[in-house]
Amino acid sequence: MALAYNFLFFCLSLVFFISRSEAKTSFKPKALVVPVTKDSSTLQYLTQIQQRTPLVPVKLTLDLGGGFLWVNCEQGFVSSSYKPARCGSAQCKIAGSESCVESCLPKGPGCNNNTCTHFPGNTVSHVSTFGELATDVVSIQSTDGSKPGQVVPVPNIIFACGATFLLEGLASGVQGMVGLGRNKVSLPSQLSAAAFKLDRKFSICLSSNGAVFFGDVSFPGIDPKSLIYTRLIRNPVSSAGASFEGESSAEYFIGVKSILISGNVVPLNKSLLSINKEGFGGTKISTVIPYTVLETSIYKAFIKTFIKSYSNIPRVKPMAPFGACFNSSFIGSTHVGAAAPEIHLYMPGTNRMWKIFGAHSMVRVGKHAMCLAFVDGGVNPTTSIVIGAYQLEDNLLQFDLAKSRLGFSSSLLARQTTCSNLISNVFKF
Repeated sequence: MALAYNFLFFCLSLVFFISRSEAKTSFKPKALVVPVTKDSSTLQYLTQIQQRTPLVPVKLTLDLGGGFLWVNCEQGFVSSSYKPARCGSAQCKIAGSESCVESCLPKGPGCNNNTCTHFPGNTVSHVSTFGELATDVVSIQSTDGSKPGQVVPVPNIIFACGATFLLEGLASGVQGMVGLGRNKVSLPSQLSAAAFKLDRKFSICLSSNGAVFFGDVSFPGIDPKSLIYTRLIRNPVSSAGASFEGESSAEYFIGVKSILISGNVVPLNKSLLSINKEGFGGTKISTVIPYTVLETSIYKAFIKTFIKSYSNIPRVKPMAPFGACFNSSFIGSTHVGAAAPEIHLYMPGTNRMWKIFGAHSMVRVGKHAMCLAFVDGGVNPTTSIVIGAYQLEDNLLQFDLAKSRLGFSSSLLARQTTCSNLISNVFKF
């Protein structure tokens, strides 16, 4: 009798265990989310994910246009779930790798025989190297946009092993960079292809405390129809420090066609706003460039038009890297920041403009000085306009990869809110 009872108890326990396991594995989140903070010393945006077995927190610099996740495998990388990508494997093909290492010593994460490689690069210092491709588990919090959900393990996330020297120039404690770019191995692409099939879109909202949302989320008080949408443009030529032949750019380009300041058109060479067959020109969005960078002729015309529209404010000596600075004692304040001329970036279509108000066009550089937060990018840069991270702050950006479009809110301050407010129910910083 006791034997039969013990057997029955064992069967019931087994059913309960299997039911719990199926419940866990069958959970399909609507979206995933990682927190983003701003490092005050480098002005880089940082996030943190849990990776490896056992899980450890990995601090990373956020790179919107980066092609993939890379981490330093040379120092303290220990994981029982680490799997090098073997030459000719599906992982190598997805990553577009054309390089194979037949022999490597000493053996360990980042150094194994018969593995394919890619080019992990530091897009802040513009230094690249080659590194082993591998997969490992990543654990990320789920959400519906209004509240936190359970933490979800995502196995077999492809990443590249970087070297310790690649960390130079990155914020303290950072162990690599996470790329959100337009290819099959960026984090958004891999998460959308995972077992729970997230929508092929992600949203970023940057501030001192911000977040990246993967999948389709609804934000309290923000009607998706109120966002302005513009087409994402593909640059056929890779702008990475190192790449394989024929590889296209993973960065996000949009079609800015004109710039107005207080209604005054900035005179510029329109040919600079298009991407030519060599991949030069156009406008891209970046989280690793602190302030918007303009090709020299555009910058000079931009500065001249802005100063003309701000003629009632005394100027002060420029402070690098800025070219136009003003006496802040004469600058008032509004609910959208410093009282400054509005800057409008116009894109193809009716009323498709990105509005930049004083909070993100002016930056304080001293007790009595504020500067126009735009930088001279020199003659013949690869990209004519790079919209930098400062101009992205408190602006909800939705990258719809399935429809190849960008939705943007312009400054949330104009809606009486901020990125920190939008995500306050999801994260407690």
